[in-house]
Amino acid sequence: MNHHQTPKRQGQRLFRRTALAQAVGRVTLGAAATLALPTFVHAQAASETATGADSAPLPQVEVKAAAATDGLPAGYAGGQVARGGGLGILGTSNTMDIPFSTTNYTQQALLDQQARTLADVVVNEASVRMLTSSNGFGEDFQIRGYTVSSTDVGLNGLYGMVSGSRMPAIMMERVEVLKGPGTLMYGIGPSGSIGGAVNIVTKRADDEPLTRLTATYQNKSQFGVQADVGRRYGKNNEWGIRFNGSYRNGDTTVNGGKQEQGVGAIGLDYRGERLRWSLDAYSVREDTDNFRPQVGFQSTIKTLPSPPSSYANFFPGTELKLRDSAVLTRLEYDITRAVTVYGAAGYHYGTAEQTFPSGPVDALGNFAARNAFYDSYNRTTTGEVGVRARFDTFGVGHTVSAAATRLDQESGNAYVTSAGTVPSNIYNPVALPPVTAARTSPQKASDTALTSFTITDTLSLANDRLLITAGLRHQNVALDNYSTTSGARTASYDQSAVSPLAGIVFKPLSNVSVYGNFTSGLTRGGVAPATAANAGEVFPPYKSKQYEAGVKVDWGRVMTSVSVFQITRPNAVTDPVTTIYSFDGEQRNRGLELAAYGEVTRGLRFMASTTFYDAKLTNTAGGANNGNTANGVPKYALNFGLDWDTPWVPGLGLNGRVITTSSEYFNATNTLQVPSYTRVDIGARYRTQVFGKAVVLRANVENLFNRNYWLISGTYATVSAPRTLLLSAQFDF
Repeated sequence: MNHHQTPKRQGQRLFRRTALAQAVGRVTLGAAATLALPTFVHAQAASETATGADSAPLPQVEVKAAAATDGLPAGYAGGQVARGGGLGILGTSNTMDIPFSTTNYTQQALLDQQARTLADVVVNEASVRMLTSSNGFGEDFQIRGYTVSSTDVGLNGLYGMVSGSRMPAIMMERVEVLKGPGTLMYGIGPSGSIGGAVNIVTKRADDEPLTRLTATYQNKSQFGVQADVGRRYGKNNEWGIRFNGSYRNGDTTVNGGKQEQGVGAIGLDYRGERLRWSLDAYSVREDTDNFRPQVGFQSTIKTLPSPPSSYANFFPGTELKLRDSAVLTRLEYDITRAVTVYGAAGYHYGTAEQTFPSGPVDALGNFAARNAFYDSYNRTTTGEVGVRARFDTFGVGHTVSAAATRLDQESGNAYVTSAGTVPSNIYNPVALPPVTAARTSPQKASDTALTSFTITDTLSLANDRLLITAGLRHQNVALDNYSTTSGARTASYDQSAVSPLAGIVFKPLSNVSVYGNFTSGLTRGGVAPATAANAGEVFPPYKSKQYEAGVKVDWGRVMTSVSVFQITRPNAVTDPVTTIYSFDGEQRNRGLELAAYGEVTRGLRFMASTTFYDAKLTNTAGGANNGNTANGVPKYALNFGLDWDTPWVPGLGLNGRVITTSSEYFNATNTLQVPSYTRVDIGARYRTQVFGKAVVLRANVENLFNRNYWLISGTYATVSAPRTLLLSAQFDF
């Protein structure tokens, strides 16, 4: 795995094919290069790339073996999306060589869209939808119709290292999105999400020194400053250091809202001929007064109330304090040119202190507001060791990987409620009732241990025209639950399961890949509740199965893809007659994905995608909801974005994006429907020089037409963020 090798800044190098480039991924390239790209990655990964937004053509350079050791896959034409990315135990490879649907966003895309958090990045694709709004407690999103928790996001390939609320974009070099279950590649996430996997790749120092200061503004009146500094040292630039820091403070778009946030992140790395090492550490401190609220709805209502103003705060007086810190390291060593061993470890500690009001809302927006304090923490340690070997047998190339992982997480909470409720309304809220009981410290609620052993093999045949990947991951899940009042253990769980993978890529033409896969996602099973006839029965991790097939075509400057998929997920149900609790329920999501990105002509970049869903509940308790549309899954979703360098003003770029999501059902009975919505974003940037220093001025407007709409996450809803203006001035010294 080479997530931690130093990335090249987008738009700074233009590679061309050479005899050496055509041999990329072969063991003859050298020890360092064999880690960077598996044997089945060939010259296309190092072919011509775009120079990036509004930059002039740069001189061509020769591809050298050393270049492969410190660079992520190059950017595709247009520079917003990379030619490839990491896939956990499978390593890093070209998009055309993997039997999955993936998208790998570059730092250029993050900068030009002024991404503040991970949510601002993943929303660029139709198969990914945000389920929560900005300035709320946290960020949950959906991939292929299934919820992906913010805790199930990888950081440099490791789970458990990110904030459970949101991750700031300032530390990100790449964001890698895998659609579909990623259990075999990454293991079970702490929350067991199965819709897909997201991995954040942190920044590394480039060969060229970087000193960048950026001033930022966000309405209503949040001002901030960011620093990004990178240097390399040593005879061959072996040692690198990259620092990113930011501070912002001011009023938010929530009525009465105020937020202060500080972020510090540092990345150290060493890149030798055979040895590579990296260390990352970050700390985030965020204090918010009046964060964006979320509500539930009464089960008896027939229609949802219209969303209030996007500026509305129907829980006035809330407070939120988030603290997250993590440190992680990775070491890789090439024993020979064909064998690489690696190890990684990390530690994360996060806390949240929040005011947590509640009260289900009726069709007129009325509710009985109850106030509460809900404080929590989680402490996670994780580790990974593995080996990757490349060899040939009778003309068949192999990339064999084996790894073992371990994740231990302790979580705790404290919940203190108000003595009573007060009548309120989302359109005309009143002050929350006071919490008169003493606020207590969080106590341990659970201990989780996830252990896995994995082996995979990718076979390359017919001069890399046929690639076959197979693998197994044995995963053990151990869980102990505790009473937060007495400290007594209330439930214990220790079960295991195996998750398989089978994938195939066939290239009838050099620029066409036909692929298919079968894989399973694993989610921690449950314990039958006390009300069930089989109370206390422990269930093994349940498997979510995916079947997928697709075609990818690289037209030179435009990449297109089409895929069809089916993901089935077991659900827990209690039989209404026998009261037996089991995982015999099922949700089945079928879909068709169409996507394209690239640079249609010099200076005109685009990202476009659409997904059509047929999501059904196929086995429900007593058959009551069989055949109903799965709640929370739209019929279709559409994204279309353009980025254009204007020909009449050098350095001026314009961009726009449309995000559309159809209506969806709020409940399994299909009696409550959430209306469709369309969001329009626009932006502009101007690149120039001041006293010989590069300057970039950016302006973006999100939700241009200030549309109000509900976003649904499980049984809760938040109102969309209002029209938001983002301004920044970036200076490179």
